[in-house]
Amino acid sequence: MESRQQRHPRRWLILVVLCLSTLVLVIDNMVLTVAIPPLAADLGASAQDTQWILESYVLVFAGLLLTAGGLSDRYGRRRVMVIGLAVFGVASLAAAYAGDPIQLIAARALMGVGGALIMPSTLSILITVFDDTERRKAMAAWSAVAMVGLIGGPVLGGVLIAWFWWGAVFLINVPIAVLAIVAALTLMPESKGPWRKPDPLGAVLSVVGMTALVWTIIELPAHGLAHPVTAVAAVLAVLALTGFVAWELRTAHPMVPLSLFRNRTFSGGNFSLTLVQIGNGGLLLVLTQYLQYVLGYTPTQAGLAFIPMAIASLSFNTLGATLGSKIGNRTLIVFGLTVSACGFGLLSAASAEYGFVLPAAALLLLGAGGGLAMPAAVSALMSTVPTEQAGVGSALNDTIQQMGAALGIAVLGSVLAGGYTTAMPSTAPEPARRSIADALTTASASGDATLAQAAREALTTAMSSAFTISAAGVLAAAVLAFIVLRRTETGTPPPAAFESAPEREPATATHS
Repeated sequence: MESRQQRHPRRWLILVVLCLSTLVLVIDNMVLTVAIPPLAADLGASAQDTQWILESYVLVFAGLLLTAGGLSDRYGRRRVMVIGLAVFGVASLAAAYAGDPIQLIAARALMGVGGALIMPSTLSILITVFDDTERRKAMAAWSAVAMVGLIGGPVLGGVLIAWFWWGAVFLINVPIAVLAIVAALTLMPESKGPWRKPDPLGAVLSVVGMTALVWTIIELPAHGLAHPVTAVAAVLAVLALTGFVAWELRTAHPMVPLSLFRNRTFSGGNFSLTLVQIGNGGLLLVLTQYLQYVLGYTPTQAGLAFIPMAIASLSFNTLGATLGSKIGNRTLIVFGLTVSACGFGLLSAASAEYGFVLPAAALLLLGAGGGLAMPAAVSALMSTVPTEQAGVGSALNDTIQQMGAALGIAVLGSVLAGGYTTAMPSTAPEPARRSIADALTTASASGDATLAQAAREALTTAMSSAFTISAAGVLAAAVLAFIVLRRTETGTPPPAAFESAPEREPATATHS
């Protein structure tokens, strides 16, 4: 009864604000995938410039997540989120009107700062505003909106570029950010943890370590660990992250409570999510190539092909929110991950003769499985995090999933590239053996239908290997979740009371 009395009267409107804040991040990253060709042509961007346009955001975002989570707990989650939205909106405006690649890279890096401030705050505010009886439904809605952005981003990007210019994919972020800021200041309570001394050394070590780790993962497939730059980044990542862990364990005021990993639900659940994200991370990368190069889809058609996954995810998000309180997180997670593994298994069997039939069925399974498993997994993990550490707990969850996704793109991208080269005939021209795009261009110029057919078959074979690995990873995550998660979850941390308090008092949430 006490929990119900503490419920914020505008909590569902607050959820809309949180969903808007998440949506702006997801859409931005997805629309950029279709904007790269026209913006590269307009700005005269080289291949290296294009790589930095994509990676500058990821490096800054991943590097700052843990620090941003700590700042939100210390200085206020709403305050940090609003600052992040403002930075993201201003940076998006700068990106839209960038006059050269350097300006766009700088704007993208600034967008990474804004994104890092926004992301941990959204989830931490959600678990603070909603009590245990409603948190599952709120989490499902939040996850569903992220899925809509993931699928709708490329389609929206294609429409914006067709009607306007490439800068529109960044400009669309500005009104969404402004709306979210106004709504946050009007509707949302402030919440923060108890005052702790700042941990500047921990912040520096985490930023250096995470940035170096992401850089290593990105560069590894292209250059290998023997490349000097990759090797230096890998050594720096190991040294900085080892130093970070050692410092956080000995300092009296750690930025990140590593004691959370003593809870088997938190540690085992995070490892499960890492395995899942390794499988999911390469899904768009691998499948969009298959749809375009093998089935002949346009980029917009390839984006629309993911609609079955979005529909299934939305439907099963709702179902999971309804069933979760009755059957528990563990059952939902294990069943959902098993269904997802079956989806990857179907994708590994796809071939041109079946057209879109198998991919469509597989995407339905992936959407259903993810809709059941992912909100339950995040809910189970966050239920182990004390309310006063919600920001940094959310940041830990976000960081681990980011690492899994980045690793998935690197691993599955390497499997796809290596498998394609191995499957191509040794008599094929060298450029055609390295890239299906080059193979199809060469085949079109020479009228060599045999080369084009061989390239499509080689990509299909390589895709089968990549998705077999994905299926194995997700199935392993299901087994791990079954082992480490408790059959019946205990209650989640109580939401903070909505009342004013001095900055140095224990965790509170206050009306705006």
